Amino acid sequence: MASEKPMRQRVEEYINKLQEEIVVAFEKLDPNAPLFKRDSWIRAQGGSGKSCVFAVPHDDEATIAHDTPRSILEKAGVNISVVHGILPPPAIKQMRSDHTSMPLPDRPEGLPFFAAGISLVVHPRNPHAPTVHANYRYFEITEPKKAVDPDQTQEQEPELLAWWFGGGSDLTPSYLYEEDAVHFHSTIQAACDKHGPQLYPAFKEWCDEYFYIPHRGECRGVGGLFFDDLNEGNHGRLSPDIKRPVTQEEIFSFIQEVGNAFVPSYLPILKIRAPTPYTPHQRRWQLIRRGRYVEFNLVYDRGTKFGLMTPGARIESILMSLPETARWEYMTDMGEEGTEEGKVIAVLKEPRNWV
Repeated sequence: MASEKPMRQRVEEYINKLQEEIVVAFEKLDPNAPLFKRDSWIRAQGGSGKSCVFAVPHDDEATIAHDTPRSILEKAGVNISVVHGILPPPAIKQMRSDHTSMPLPDRPEGLPFFAAGISLVVHPRNPHAPTVHANYRYFEITEPKKAVDPDQTQEQEPELLAWWFGGGSDLTPSYLYEEDAVHFHSTIQAACDKHGPQLYPAFKEWCDEYFYIPHRGECRGVGGLFFDDLNEGNHGRLSPDIKRPVTQEEIFSFIQEVGNAFVPSYLPILKIRAPTPYTPHQRRWQLIRRGRYVEFNLVYDRGTKFGLMTPGARIESILMSLPETARWEYMTDMGEEGTEEGKVIAVLKEPRNWV
């Protein structure tokens, strides 16, 4: 039975709950580490959010491996935001190009929007433990509110022009452990399959395409899920005759399924890899791979670009995805075929089906 609460409220309640569950799961995994910093904030133009960020004091020898016990995570953020306001014309133009299945009208004064979502990135300290990213969001675009008719006793809701859900989750290892990729993909596939057997293959392919770094000729990681524009209309990536969630209620149920799959998809991997001994050579490779991560996020990621052009954007939260430490080497000699580093490069250049 569908809830009587508006979808805006239900999404907000869900992402608050999911954020706390994920942060507590990380804190329980490493009880001797500092707790996540919980930072609530208000957006002057409308809305609010909460950033839960893990960071440790600055280490002047960050590129050197240590034998003494250290925190499992090096930097991590699990953020939620529930914001509303007016999209300026440049943001509408960007959104129109990103969401071609939902044409939006030109409005010189902008268009009202509502957005709620959870976004997380985790950069573990150990080079053998993969970085992970996940994001689930809900968006509405409406017509501007009309002038209130003095004869009306109740304010009319503005016309809803478009609504959609989007999101995904993906894994970015520095060193390839095939069993980790299989576990991650199997877990999210099982969540997708409850809502249609063709969702996972379609969204896995979309993920490999989206998280691609053209100037490097490689994917950012070993993939996972990526999807956008899920609403009741036809979808450009999904055949109309396949089983898939269509109604707002069905899609929200799917979002909760894949959102709840995050902890079981990733934490078992982190628990296994975090104690693995590593060398300065492996740490150096990890920092080079993080450089690739930064390149994608700042040059190609739609969410980052959209966030930076949204009025009143909270820059600290948007750039939370960047690692604390990264490295760029001119003509690096690492990653050659036949090396352990080369194994991950091979699957980044030729994405594989892991399940």
